[in-house]
Amino acid sequence: MKKIAIVTNFNIPDKASAALKVTNYLLKYDCKILVSQYSKDRVLAMKNYRGNIYFLPIEKLYDEADLVIALGGDGTILDCAKRMAKRGKPILGINLGHLGYMAELEMDELSSLTKIIEGDYTIDERNMLGIRVTNPDGVVKYSSFALNDAVISNGSVSRIINLELYAENNLITTYRADGLIVSTPTGSTAYAMSAGGSIADPKVECMLVTPICPHSFISRQLIFSDKTKINIKNVSVREKSLMLTIDGKANCELFKNDVVSIDKSEYTVKLVRLKDCSFYDILSQKMNNNY
Repeated sequence: MKKIAIVTNFNIPDKASAALKVTNYLLKYDCKILVSQYSKDRVLAMKNYRGNIYFLPIEKLYDEADLVIALGGDGTILDCAKRMAKRGKPILGINLGHLGYMAELEMDELSSLTKIIEGDYTIDERNMLGIRVTNPDGVVKYSSFALNDAVISNGSVSRIINLELYAENNLITTYRADGLIVSTPTGSTAYAMSAGGSIADPKVECMLVTPICPHSFISRQLIFSDKTKINIKNVSVREKSLMLTIDGKANCELFKNDVVSIDKSEYTVKLVRLKDCSFYDILSQKMNNNY
């Protein structure tokens, strides 16, 4: 029996309804369905609930699941990515959002879920960023990893900041900009794309550094091998602190002369692929639909 965790925001009725539709479909194939204990009351109150769902604390849910199905946009998959990467287990995304570059299915394609039961799928393995923050004394005060990107900015205030960019301890340039994005190829279709950066094939082994609204005529996106160690130093004078945001969530306050070190993480994210569809097929579809 395959144990499948269903992850979505059950506080949103449309998402909860979609999750229950997926659950009821899978229960026909003798799957064990796992849902967070936190959502138990909401699920039990739904009129289409048919029972046979196991409610578990969130960490135990990820420990026991053979696979996680994440329903939502790319943000939902990002929320699952850290937990699943540590456990080496795969994620299947079902798109309920807009772009959905990482999601494999739409809600009108649920018949493809039978391939999971039959083992008829492939794994698309995506590299992640390893991130550490050190203070001026060299003490590591924060560490994490990201599937999409690490962003350094002035938080909610849009004001120019100063950041030194180093590659292998060599000073490359000093950016005067609203911020700086370091992304994986997976993250090149996220915030970096909105900031005018290039889109990279996820198979390319690189990291992309994209300035946000640079105050310069010559500041451009830079692309580094993922074997490179990048350091970004906060040299802003006017700002008391900056903010490091990882995969869309604020994570760490950066003070003057703090350094953010970024390289390739030891972890990868495993995305389930059920269709014979390339990254370029998805890219073409999204672009032609004017997303």
